[in-house]
Amino acid sequence: MGIFSRTRDIIAANVTDLLDKAEDPAKMIRMIILEMEETLVEVRASAARTIADQKEMRRHIAKLEKLQESWTEKAELALSKGREDLAKAALVERQKAKDMCEQLSAEIAVLDDALKASEEDINKLQNKLREARTRQNSITARLESANNRFRLREMTNGAKMQDAFSRFDVLERRVDMAEGRADAMGFGGQPKTLEEEIAELRSSEKVDAELEALKARLSKGA
Repeated sequence: MGIFSRTRDIIAANVTDLLDKAEDPAKMIRMIILEMEETLVEVRASAARTIADQKEMRRHIAKLEKLQESWTEKAELALSKGREDLAKAALVERQKAKDMCEQLSAEIAVLDDALKASEEDINKLQNKLREARTRQNSITARLESANNRFRLREMTNGAKMQDAFSRFDVLERRVDMAEGRADAMGFGGQPKTLEEEIAELRSSEKVDAELEALKARLSKGA
């Protein structure tokens, strides 16, 4: 069972009202568009059948008109030969053909009215379909935007983001501790090895010897 049961239902339907009442507007508008497209195909197919019927009727009318001409000629021939009875019979047949032509012409006129109504319905259906597709694009864009905003806010304000930043704090604290340990290793210097202390003594002896030599030169100069 579709949303609409008849073409007139679709034409009279207010798409906005339908969407306002729908629990899932996106799903509803897809159903509306599908129903409209199917109905449009059916109306066009019906119009095509009507046009085909009219063409067939017009061909039949053309044949009947020729038949009337033929019966007229036969009636004239019968009268010229003095056969009034045959002429009258021919005129009866001609009248039958004429009556059939008039009946078919009346049916064509009725079908013309039906085609005009179908054309109006098709135009209105197309307008409704354009409206529905426009609403579909708008709803899709708004829904996508809303979902994106929700995901963004969930990401920035949610528990996962808070937990992540809490972990950053822990990591930064660990880095601070590592840097503190590295800096602390330089406090007080490293203890000197035996070789370093002996080398300092030798260096000190050389400096003392140079100092004594300098004093001796200064004394001689005085």
